[in-house]
Amino acid sequence: MGKTLFDKVWERHVVTGEEGQAQLLYVDLQLIHEVTSPQAFEGLRQANRTVRRPDKTFGTMDHNVPTKDIFTITDLVSKKQMDTLRKNCEEFGITLCDNGSLRQGIVHMVGPEVGLTQPGKIIVCGDSHTATHGAFGAIAFGIGTSEVEHVLATQTIWQKKPKRMGIHVSGQLQPGVYAKDIILALIARYGVDFGVGYAAEFYGDTIRNLTMEERMTICNMSIEGGAKMGMMAPDEKTVEFIRDKEYAPKDFEEAVKDWSTLYTDEDAEFDRVLELDASTLEPYITWGTNPEMGVAIHESFPEIRDHNDELAYEYMDLKPGQKAADIPIEYVFIGSCTNGRLSDLQEAAKIVKGKKIKEGVTGIVVPGSRPVRHAAEALGIDQVFKDAGFEWREPGCSMCLGMNPDKVPEFVHCASTSNRNFVGRQGKNSRTHLCSPAMAAAAAINGKFIDVREILGGKTHGAV
Repeated sequence: MGKTLFDKVWERHVVTGEEGQAQLLYVDLQLIHEVTSPQAFEGLRQANRTVRRPDKTFGTMDHNVPTKDIFTITDLVSKKQMDTLRKNCEEFGITLCDNGSLRQGIVHMVGPEVGLTQPGKIIVCGDSHTATHGAFGAIAFGIGTSEVEHVLATQTIWQKKPKRMGIHVSGQLQPGVYAKDIILALIARYGVDFGVGYAAEFYGDTIRNLTMEERMTICNMSIEGGAKMGMMAPDEKTVEFIRDKEYAPKDFEEAVKDWSTLYTDEDAEFDRVLELDASTLEPYITWGTNPEMGVAIHESFPEIRDHNDELAYEYMDLKPGQKAADIPIEYVFIGSCTNGRLSDLQEAAKIVKGKKIKEGVTGIVVPGSRPVRHAAEALGIDQVFKDAGFEWREPGCSMCLGMNPDKVPEFVHCASTSNRNFVGRQGKNSRTHLCSPAMAAAAAINGKFIDVREILGGKTHGAV
């Protein structure tokens, strides 16, 4: 019997323990940020322990970082967390992408950008969207603060092996339909719990045709479908993305030979398989208060099925039977670890170029990292957004979670390229609608959701 990609990577890392029970796994890389690491370091001090492999630990500032003036931190809790991470990295000899430094950015973007994220690794971080790194053929997942401490002290972690899920995505995407729409459609169809207890592998011709940045978007939100981790087999695109990066393997060609063995064998079996035909997908938006409350752009919002729907409609001030075009958009956020990469900004800029934000709409663009910000500025993308009336910001998590000054005002509807639309996620009583960068840009120009394919010349609802 063949093995899945997940099996192959998992088995390489088992130190001890029987399958079916908790197993001790070796960790190749732990990424840390300022929010979930302070207690872990304090635990080390209290136990008089040190960091076992500082060279396999890497830190950045992201959650609390202000994006208007990065060095003016008015929130005392945020300042303390950032100061503490800086102190901890200095004391324990850990590399840190400090606030304002050339590599600083959202933790799930920094790893791939510097070449630390590689096929075959086990990667952990105190953040659920660590699943992003699975796009490279790594097992990557979020962990709790006590686990962060355990990895710091031992470079290992106890885990029970999850079941295997295959998600087969086939068909060519229409112009105006993106990786974000694939994952939003999957979650809308199968729910926020379809992946609970599973490690999900995305495969098929659609996945192979995606860029590495698009693959990261899908793996990033596999956690929103309940999966602990999402993976994709490495290929030539993976290799070229890592090649010449700062932390790429020194014997690169030898590493590539090893990576070429990381795929799911033809006779391997998944415990569950889901199918999605991407050729029929339309742009998706969410109407409610969790990611499964989503519809295609021309679909009506569903009838109330349970109390959760009832509460969601009340909170969002929407009704069954309405459509995305009925949502009054007053805020637009383009950024986050889901859609803050250069290609995301490029797609949004195509929609924005030569136009103006609708009066009464506030739009902010937050590159996910400083390298992305610099690259976008070199291409003139920043000016496109500024000319349209957007605010061009410094890198950070920003309005994705409102753990910094960037928040959506109360009762305002926001078109957001982030990953979660929970109650209050982007600020008290904020109303978040998840969508692709292109859809968010179009909403900013029109003050409501429109089918971005109308702008790009792709198929629209009812077209042959």
